[in-house]
Amino acid sequence: MPDRAIGSSREPSAIGVVGAGIVGLAIARELTRRRPGVRVVVFEKEDRVAAHQTGHNSGVVHAGIYYPPGGLKARLCTRGVALLKEYCAERKLPYVECGKLVIAARDIEVSRMDALYERAVANGVPGIRLIGPEELREIEPHATGLAALHSPGTAITDFAAVARSFAEDVTAAGGEVRLGFPVERIAHEGSRLRVVSGDESVAVDRLILCAGLQSDRVAALAGDEPGPRIVPFRGEYMRVGDAKAGLLRGLIYPVSDPRYPFLGVHFVRRVDGSVEVGPNAVLALAPEGYRWRDLSPSHLARLAAWPGSWRMAARHWRMGAKEVRGSLSKRAYMEAAQRYMPAIGPDDVVRDGAGVRAQALDRNGALVDDFRIHRLGPVTAVRNAPSPAATSSMAIAEHVLDAID
Repeated sequence: MPDRAIGSSREPSAIGVVGAGIVGLAIARELTRRRPGVRVVVFEKEDRVAAHQTGHNSGVVHAGIYYPPGGLKARLCTRGVALLKEYCAERKLPYVECGKLVIAARDIEVSRMDALYERAVANGVPGIRLIGPEELREIEPHATGLAALHSPGTAITDFAAVARSFAEDVTAAGGEVRLGFPVERIAHEGSRLRVVSGDESVAVDRLILCAGLQSDRVAALAGDEPGPRIVPFRGEYMRVGDAKAGLLRGLIYPVSDPRYPFLGVHFVRRVDGSVEVGPNAVLALAPEGYRWRDLSPSHLARLAAWPGSWRMAARHWRMGAKEVRGSLSKRAYMEAAQRYMPAIGPDDVVRDGAGVRAQALDRNGALVDDFRIHRLGPVTAVRNAPSPAATSSMAIAEHVLDAID
């Protein structure tokens, strides 16, 4: 008997979500809340949820300082913070409002900081203030700088724990999280879609793609356009030794360069009490290239075939060379960080883990900054969801489902 289309009275409908990172799981959870009679299936190629970007980020709940007012990032970050804070309180998950300083260490950064302040005010960041060097040292006694932005409500959490809780919500509501299910084919069968992995397949009426580092490849299976392509950037962390970890009270960030969608190497306190420095942004040599030795010739060939890659390299090779130098030398890595936290140097840190960021790249060589979501009939593809996607995950879920309801 053929599968029924959505809305059939004879058979329940089904919606699939590809990707068990925090965004995919937030969407699946919201689906079970809005459509309790619909079968919800999450497809994940790894043997656990939150295996990649969600499980390797800094744990910072962003307040909305950096994003152009009116854009998706700005709107969904503000909404996402409120939803996430409430959810963590309900589920007794860690959520610590430790506060954040964005420090201008050089004259050129002061004007950039003023522009960030205007954005933060426009985005409704609570309690945001411009402060001078004296008050800066009252908040972070071991920091230094010409001026700073203070965001007292910026928080930290454990996004992997949040994602696992989302997965539990999905299964408790009757949904399914299929681990070890790499999506290899998406076939159109009349009004339905068949999601195929090896000898297994599942028929759904709608499909939402949240594949992160694999988002361009999975979108291609559904017939989406080639761009934007995902360029993976590895972010490496240093861990501050116990002797100096107590010097940091909250979060310390540099003033970011507006030419790049990266925030620069910063000091982060984790919910477990440890302190990390990072991440940098080094071009990864494989889609999940957490180490220099993780190299995929097919990935590099695919990257070389995309016109945007060469245009990006022509524009940003100097920055790329600087990031590689910092990756290879601990002293070089800590140079910029010591401008605003001079008490912590290369001898006070050890190399820690790394994450890989899925950065979308347009054909013209532009690094895509805002969230980007494509609609292909019964398929919705989240093509770019970089930071603050974890912060915004519950709001992204609302936004995606509002568009398909």
